[in-house]
Amino acid sequence: MNEILVGRELESSLLNKYINSDRSELVAVYGRRRVGKTFFIRQVLKGRACFTFSGAENATIKQQLMNFGVEYSVRTGSNTLPANWTEAFVMLRNYLQSSRLKRKIIFIDELPWLDGAKSGFLSAFEYFWNTWASVRTDIKLIVCGSATSWMINNLINNRGGLHNRVTHQIYIAPFTLGEAEKYFKVYKFGYRRAEIAECYMVMGGIPFYYSMMDRELSAAQNIDRLFFDEKAELRYEFDNLFRSLYKRSDSHIAVVKALSTKRMGLTRKEILEITKLNNNSKFTEVLDELEKCGFIRQYQPFSEAKRDIMYQIIDHFVLFHFSFLKNLRKPENDFWARTINTKNYEIWAGLSFEMLCISHIKAIKQALGIPAVRTRECGFIFKGDDCYSGAQIDLLIDRDDNTINICEMKYTNSEYPISAKYAKELQNKIDAFIHCTNTSKSIMLTMITSQGVKKNTYSTIVQKALNLDSLFLGI
Repeated sequence: MNEILVGRELESSLLNKYINSDRSELVAVYGRRRVGKTFFIRQVLKGRACFTFSGAENATIKQQLMNFGVEYSVRTGSNTLPANWTEAFVMLRNYLQSSRLKRKIIFIDELPWLDGAKSGFLSAFEYFWNTWASVRTDIKLIVCGSATSWMINNLINNRGGLHNRVTHQIYIAPFTLGEAEKYFKVYKFGYRRAEIAECYMVMGGIPFYYSMMDRELSAAQNIDRLFFDEKAELRYEFDNLFRSLYKRSDSHIAVVKALSTKRMGLTRKEILEITKLNNNSKFTEVLDELEKCGFIRQYQPFSEAKRDIMYQIIDHFVLFHFSFLKNLRKPENDFWARTINTKNYEIWAGLSFEMLCISHIKAIKQALGIPAVRTRECGFIFKGDDCYSGAQIDLLIDRDDNTINICEMKYTNSEYPISAKYAKELQNKIDAFIHCTNTSKSIMLTMITSQGVKKNTYSTIVQKALNLDSLFLGI
């Protein structure tokens, strides 16, 4: 089957709009590694680019320039090799000036890999754009890179020669569950929503990982084949991922490892205590880079001070790695199939399902009938006092319509039964929250479960029950 671009309708429309504009454009496309940026651009361009070039990971300046020369030779027939990046961009400018195309589209992929130490690439790139390309009306320069923090800090938010020079930016986000379902349908997988959700909880919304799956195998078989079998293609994906994104990844890995065990996240101070990293600007940069790459998020707990801001892991694959792959000593055939009914699986599934809900707040709001209501999402921890025992709420949806949804998230293979003990715990959470926050807003206890809530004597405590189908809303 030919590769098909699934979703990305808005992004495709925007890129085509920029290509067809009446001015020169510098368009920065960014997003997490493996999310499908290059595939998206190539599918939209459909061979219309008059020059394409890609940086190579860990290549020397000489190798990068040689690769540029090869692409230049393919386009022009000339075997000239540039001595440096200034010369390379002069060659590119001369080639573009000779082109009769109405719109001259240039696509440079993996831009961060070209900006090596003392390479001179960024200054040459700035000069090319500022002094020549930007003053024309026919240059459409599209650049892309997986090192999201580099793209944002060095290009989009550049404070030097490229300050405010990027005319447009397009963020390629991971698929939502709805988009993942569409992908599996387009590629003729027979998976139901439970299997699609399990794949998502393992791999996140990363199309590249899905593209490696075999539609003749079950979801569990595919997970075993890709991660646990003797020739598992993605067994070392975590190391490759972080090494390609960060030059010194040890600190980044230490932070996500610490966060992978805490469902509500950790404060900056708590991360420092666990990782033993130094509390300095470099540590701040690590947190910032992890957030910009979509591995973690920061949020302010309900009614807490700014200094108590929490950092929480939100990348499904990273959580999966630390839950199962990190300590796997050797390949084990059928590992996943044998793990599904174990305690380790139950713990991981609970954490991953909560992440699934947090990353699909838009769908949850649609299911609640409040898509246009302004909200903030956070957690709540109460250590207890003389009146109420301690309470932890993993997700609060604080709404501008004078309502707060206290959300409980449970992953099970069948309808979730609320016991007398759990009903009492839920009531304590509600009472403790009201007691601690003194909120005047209405409280709506909301259960978000994979298979729904089983109706019994105690289920009436729930005002709103959502199941897995709700998370597939709003493709």
